[in-house]
Amino acid sequence: MEGNHNSTPKDYYKILEVEYDATDEKIRLNYRKLALKWHPDKHKGDSSVTAKFQEINEAYNVLIDPDKRFEYDITGIYEIDKYTLREYLARFKGMILTCNGLGIPHTSIWTQQLRETNEYADDEKG
Repeated sequence: MEGNHNSTPKDYYKILEVEYDATDEKIRLNYRKLALKWHPDKHKGDSSVTAKFQEINEAYNVLIDPDKRFEYDITGIYEIDKYTLREYLARFKGMILTCNGLGIPHTSIWTQQLRETNEYADDEKG
């Protein structure tokens, strides 16, 4: 593996330290907090700080715009293998739920598992 760091796609959610299904409000709050922390004026023009600050702004501009965020969610390249299933589901919940609109049959393994989980939960209550 070459140390070619620049070509690595950025995970904007990790940059802003928010969950994958974070609300706009949460994104805004974290952006403000990080922008203050990494503001170049506070760090005497350190170039790595300036780069970090620009990255935070870039992440915020994408995630706060619903169209850009949707586009990013679909096309972004994430470190899938580093996700827990819960994170993965939170991240792709919207897409998973709309899959049947893409011609994927309802009886997919996901739907089956979800159904079984729900039935199991109902049994537990009884």
